[in-house]
Amino acid sequence: MPTLILVRHGRSTANTDGVLAGWTPGVALDERGTAQAAALPGRLAGLPISEVVTSPLQRCQETMRPLLEARPGLSTHTDDRIGECHYGDWSGRKLAELADEPLMQVVQSHPTAVQFPGGESMREMQHRAAEAVREWNARVERDHGADAVYVMCSHGDIIKSLVADALGLHLDLFQRISVEPCSITAIRYTRLRPFLVRLGDTGDFASLAPREEPPNGDAAVGGGAGAP
Repeated sequence: MPTLILVRHGRSTANTDGVLAGWTPGVALDERGTAQAAALPGRLAGLPISEVVTSPLQRCQETMRPLLEARPGLSTHTDDRIGECHYGDWSGRKLAELADEPLMQVVQSHPTAVQFPGGESMREMQHRAAEAVREWNARVERDHGADAVYVMCSHGDIIKSLVADALGLHLDLFQRISVEPCSITAIRYTRLRPFLVRLGDTGDFASLAPREEPPNGDAAVGGGAGAP
């Protein structure tokens, strides 16, 4: 079965503003995110990519643009199922403000119980994304063979939930996973099990240096802005 390269979109204006973007329209890459996207073709140069699938949201489309320009003729598709979590009434709000919401404690500790007001549950988010991956695995294998490699550009919580699915990790533990903007996560699927072969690889080890973290150890909902 194919190898899936999951790319989180580059850093966005919502990331730097500390806003939970969700499906809010008009959220673009910031200057650093644009540079991250420009570096992607070089980072993926050694891979025989057969297909590209992206979230419909602007920040993902912008992240893939340099790769598609570098590889004219590469087949590209948009799939709503790998779009960001539908955060409902939380969309567009400041994360610092949301930290005081009682539901945030549930998001951090018991995601399977979370239903975002006016939005979807985190279980629904994971299910739709995992179903999309399984369908694309079958399609890519049918069209390009079992050793094919393809790219999906998606969002922090989506990628974390797909990693949890691949590892057989309960969704309640997925907040232990971190994927920074424009990081690369690779999952090699086989008939019997997936293998996680890269996780949140940015190629920048400076991001591993100690930095200020939330005092309560909370995960970055939506994926966060990455290293400063």
